[in-house]
Amino acid sequence: MNLSKGFLLVLIALFAYLSLLLVVPFAQYVLGAILIAYVLYPVQQRLERRVRPSIAAVALVALAVAGFVVPLIVVVIAVASDARRLLETVNTDSLELSELERAIEEQTGQRVDLPSALVDAAQNVGTVALERSTEWFSTVTHVLIGVGLAVFLLYYLLKDGDDLVAWMRELTPLPDDVQDDFYQRLDEVMWAVLAGHVLIAIVQGSIAGLGLLATGIPNAAFWTVIMIVLSLIPLVGSFLIWGPAVIFLFLTGEPLLAGVLFVYSMIVVGLSDDYLRPLVVDRYAELNPAVIILGVLGGVYAFGVMGLFYGPVVLGALMATLDVMNNHYDRLGNDPGMQ
Repeated sequence: MNLSKGFLLVLIALFAYLSLLLVVPFAQYVLGAILIAYVLYPVQQRLERRVRPSIAAVALVALAVAGFVVPLIVVVIAVASDARRLLETVNTDSLELSELERAIEEQTGQRVDLPSALVDAAQNVGTVALERSTEWFSTVTHVLIGVGLAVFLLYYLLKDGDDLVAWMRELTPLPDDVQDDFYQRLDEVMWAVLAGHVLIAIVQGSIAGLGLLATGIPNAAFWTVIMIVLSLIPLVGSFLIWGPAVIFLFLTGEPLLAGVLFVYSMIVVGLSDDYLRPLVVDRYAELNPAVIILGVLGGVYAFGVMGLFYGPVVLGALMATLDVMNNHYDRLGNDPGMQ
């Protein structure tokens, strides 16, 4: 390696490191934009046959924002409504503080002034909230900037996606047929994770959420969202929510509803996973559940929330790369054009 090539490689490494420093603070939003762009890119290609790429990209960005914001607003309204109904059922006149103070005094031998204690607690909460207001403002500002960045990235990834793919293929020092094989296998892995696990998690969590709603579990909308996230983890999934919900109904004097929720969750929710997951995953790429579990749990530690999606993709991409190497490695070593 001569001095010029070495100097050029040093410059590339330096600017790559500096670029990484710029991306890391907004890594979650960048990864999210890439993921959404990948899902919407086939639609972008179809729309470009009828309208300009910029118009198609704007339409899909608006669709993506609406698809995220609208469900979020629905969940927030549902949770707020449940909380309001819960507060309305509480009769403040029935809260006999004097009786409670007398019971505490009998048990502990100490007299307690509950109204004063509640006032002091409220003042302490207010003080903590005021002290942390600057930190919360900074966090909210960071989130808003990150979301705005993700929206702009999504637009340009959709609009200039073809140019980006062509640039990546030009820089990759592999023959065209090897690149075709690699990108095809990587595409299969991506869709196996997204369609075979994310989509199934949404379906499974939503079906389980209907059971919670029908049996009167408080904050069913909130717990449905939690079940959708947990359903990304095979063999565990939504049971971590509907299982305790069954126990809750039983302990609150609703054994019939507890039995109905248990049977519904075991049969309907269980069958949705047993039948839909193999049907969708086998259409794209077979990923062992162990790969998914390791990818999801390790991905959360490595990438944060987006690791739920990217963790399995990284492991699947490694497997795809090893397959491509096994199929083409000997030929690449003997290819004069690769010397």
